Amino acid sequence: MRTADFNYILPPELIAQQPLARRDQSRLMVLADDLPPIHDWFFNLPSYLRAGDLLVLNNTKVMPARLIGYKKGGGEVEILLLHRIKGDLWETLVKPGKRARTGDRIDFGNGELTAEVKSILPSGNRQVEFTYQGIWEQILADLGIMPLPPYIKEKLVDQESYQTVYAHELGSSAAPTAGLHFTQDMLRTIERKGVNIIHITLHIGLGTFRPVREEEITDHKMHSEFFHISTQAASAINAARANKNRIVAVGTTSCRVLETVFQTQKQPYQEANGWTNIFIYPGYHFGLTDLLITNFHLPESTLLMLVSAFVGRERILASYREAIKENYRFFSFGDAMLLIPEKMKYD
Repeated sequence: MRTADFNYILPPELIAQQPLARRDQSRLMVLADDLPPIHDWFFNLPSYLRAGDLLVLNNTKVMPARLIGYKKGGGEVEILLLHRIKGDLWETLVKPGKRARTGDRIDFGNGELTAEVKSILPSGNRQVEFTYQGIWEQILADLGIMPLPPYIKEKLVDQESYQTVYAHELGSSAAPTAGLHFTQDMLRTIERKGVNIIHITLHIGLGTFRPVREEEITDHKMHSEFFHISTQAASAINAARANKNRIVAVGTTSCRVLETVFQTQKQPYQEANGWTNIFIYPGYHFGLTDLLITNFHLPESTLLMLVSAFVGRERILASYREAIKENYRFFSFGDAMLLIPEKMKYD
C-alpha cells in the first residue's frame, strides 16, 4: 500500500489556528455503519454513548517543551524536549544543529538553566543534560514554551487551551487532541449516563504527527512512545470485554495503547509500563477498540492510516472530502469525528 493512497488536498484556510472559546462547541461528524455521514455537534456526543460503555482517556500532559537559549559566542539555540532518558538527561531536537556540538553549553533565562550536549544520535537528535537550582517542573514552567504543531501559525492566547481538562501526567511533546473537546461538565454527564471512564497514559512524541516519507507505508518506522496502563484500567477493560460492552477510545493515542495491550498480552489484561511503536494501517484487526473519537488528520500521516484501518480508507477519504465541502475545521484545534464500525453500530 502506497503512502500516496492517503493523500488529499486541504485548503489552508480550514486549518484551525485557535481553539474555540468553548471546547465542546466543535462540530462532530459521525460515521456509523455504511450510512451517510451525520453532521452534529460535539456537545451531543453523550447521545451516541450508552450505559456500560467504557470511555478511555489519555491523561498525558503537554510539557512547555520549547526552550530558547543562547550559546556563548554562538547565538540563539532552540531545544525541544522529546523524552527523558534518565535523571536530567533528555533526548532533544536542537535548532540549528550546527550550534549544538558535543560538549557545547547553552544557557536559558538568566542562568537558571544550563544544557550541555552529551552526544549526537544517528537521527540527528541530541542527548542533553540539564543543570539547575530548584525544582525542574517549576523551571520548565517559567522558561518553557508550549510546542504547538508547525501548521499553527498564530500565537496561542491561553496555554491551558492546549491541554485536556483531565491532563495529569507530564511528559508529552504534543496534546492528545481528540480529548481537547471534552469539558468537565460533559464528562459528568457521560458518567451519569452509566458510562465508565478510565485514564491511561501515552506520552506523545513528534514522530506520531510527521508525514510518512517512504513510498510504501510498510517501510515506515514508527518512533517509540512511553505508555502506562494501571491495574484499575486493566480491570475495567477486562470487565468491559467480559460483559460485551463497547470500548470507546478517545483519540488515536488511547487506541494505540489499547491495541498495544491487545498485541502483547493475553486476557485477563494486566497493568503495563513500556514503550510502543505500534503502526496501525489498513488490514489491521482491532482487538480492544470498538468506537473511536478522533480529529481530522494530516495527509499521508500515520494517524490518517490508523483511522482508515478502522472504517476503511475510501470511506475516510470520502468523509474528508465532505468535511472540506462543509467547511469543517481541521487538525489539532479542529473538529471531531465519531467512528462506529458496522459491527458496533449504535442502536
